Amino acid sequence: MLTHYFGTTDLDAIGEADFETGIERARIAFGTERDAGRRFAIWTFLHAVGSAPDPAVAFKDAGERKAAEDYAWAAGRIERL
Repeated sequence: MLTHYFGTTDLDAIGEADFETGIERARIAFGTERDAGRRFAIWTFLHAVGSAPDPAVAFKDAGERKAAEDYAWAAGRIERL
């Protein structure tokens, strides 16, 4: 996903403008993706780079929303370790 949206696997090598462009590409992909699994994967990617929409806004389906909330909770716990 890094290569697809940012053109590199090294985020430290890109500037602020290129980072924002990559985020925008990922957000567009998230908004237009119809496959639930792929959509969730894009959301987790956006979460990892600090740009995911809130699960309550991002997911209408209660199961998907709960999965996103659980993922965000677990990721937050890992960050605190």
